[in-house]
Amino acid sequence: MTPPADVRRGGFDEFAEYVNPRIVRRARLTGEPFRIVRAQDGRLFDESGRAYEDFHGVQALGHRHPAVTAAVSAYLESDLPSWYPSRIHPHAGRLARTLCERTGYTNAYFTCSGSEAVEAALKLARAATRRPRLLCLEGAYHGCGVGSTALMAEGPFRDPFGPHLPGVTALPFGDVHALASAFGQGDVGAVVVEPIQGEAGVRALPGEYVDALCELSAAHGALLVADEVQTGLGRSGRFLMSEAWPRRPDAVVLAKALGGGLVPISVMLTRREWFERAYGGDIEDGEAHNTTWGQNAVGMAAALATLDLVTADLIERIRQAGDRLQRDLAAALGSCPLFVEVRGAGLMLGLALRPPDHPWLSLEHFGFPELAEKGRTVVAPLLCHRLARRGFFTLPCAHDWSVVRVQPRFFVDDETLAAFVRACREELDHLAALS
Repeated sequence: MTPPADVRRGGFDEFAEYVNPRIVRRARLTGEPFRIVRAQDGRLFDESGRAYEDFHGVQALGHRHPAVTAAVSAYLESDLPSWYPSRIHPHAGRLARTLCERTGYTNAYFTCSGSEAVEAALKLARAATRRPRLLCLEGAYHGCGVGSTALMAEGPFRDPFGPHLPGVTALPFGDVHALASAFGQGDVGAVVVEPIQGEAGVRALPGEYVDALCELSAAHGALLVADEVQTGLGRSGRFLMSEAWPRRPDAVVLAKALGGGLVPISVMLTRREWFERAYGGDIEDGEAHNTTWGQNAVGMAAALATLDLVTADLIERIRQAGDRLQRDLAAALGSCPLFVEVRGAGLMLGLALRPPDHPWLSLEHFGFPELAEKGRTVVAPLLCHRLARRGFFTLPCAHDWSVVRVQPRFFVDDETLAAFVRACREELDHLAALS
């Protein structure tokens, strides 16, 4: 076995050579901490011993939460198989029951990533309704599969991969009239939305738009699909953000946090009636959509341990911490000329910023005029760079570089959040003074 210390010594450079040199170049240019050598108490530590709080959002429980680590270790130390050739998996059954009891759904399909779970929802919609058209919203990010890429916002995550899945229409964000017109054609199988568009700048769906989504999709017999990969499992201050909608979506997608930060796992939850319409013809139809490792036992063990941690008390703590953080950031940054607003819900927030008015603080000056031509701005990357030097790992939203993602772990303490607010104020003031 290759010793972990040996991997740490050479693996970062091998990543640059054999995996993706562009990612390494980006990290070096931005000062993003990437030579990480250990995790402790939910935080990351680099080679120099500096600690980082991860505000990226993927590690909702913090890095290597001990309860999830223990559950995975216990399964690996048991004599139970990790994969069942019949694909009848007892741990998948228990996890499905747990998720359905907590959400009100009656059917679960497991796979390994959010992209794959979105693909499962698209196939469910077309098979159940026999209608080809799929609606999404401009600014969306639903994953990088062939189907989910067709739902993606225009740009580098979508444009190189055409021609895209036919039958997909992207609607203007929050435009009820456009939504009603799209349904009027009678061929819509599903409308797929994020309750909060994370990569588009942490944009929450307006209440009146949610009302229209629920009403129109039901009236026209189309599936309403909520992609809660980012908002779900307590992140928004609710177990599912869509649980507060006028009606439960016909399908919901969960991923990222579900595996506790240790094991890739995702799920599409729906109602049994939709599953039967799509896959209930005969025993062969029942396996028409499948994946080999979606029901791996290690993922099931990690997810069950994660759900044990995401209690009603924890979700209420997330809601309160998010409300307080949003207020504190708005109060601390309100007088800074580069600050626009804090957006979001729970611990899924975004700092919206104005670009600095100085030619030296621009993508053109840093040698990336092509990014400026695409409408990118340097303000969020600059703030993220300075926050990393203060021990906070943040990233800009993928589609909107004027917004910084603020998604701390669920168990983050109040002192850390207060330190983050101070760091944001001091570093944003520094950038404002330069401009």
